[in-house]
Amino acid sequence: MVVIDDDPSIREVATLALSMAGGHESYSAADGFEGVELARQVRPDAILLDVMMPTVDGPTVLSRLRQVEDLRRTPVVFLTAKVGAQDISRLDGLGAAAVITKPFDPLTLADQLATALGWEE
Repeated sequence: MVVIDDDPSIREVATLALSMAGGHESYSAADGFEGVELARQVRPDAILLDVMMPTVDGPTVLSRLRQVEDLRRTPVVFLTAKVGAQDISRLDGLGAAAVITKPFDPLTLADQLATALGWEE
């Protein structure tokens, strides 16, 4: 799992939650450029991607990920503080597997992702 978020506290909480509660091997990146390179290296099962970041926003990162052959089918879940129905609908339309809103509950984040990605047994 790769977490791409410009907020260091969000990155830390999300990666710890996914590792400890979800049992996922988790990596994090502070921006979109770093995130795409990290994803190329580790080829994650999924990517948790912040929508609003400086320099390169989440939708642009998603577009770049889709241009990388090895990452084209990797599910991406947007993480956003915008919770309006119109915002969620717009993000869904970009090809993300799901949208999780901030603030999220670290204790249920792994379960939310599993549900969103159909990984439940």
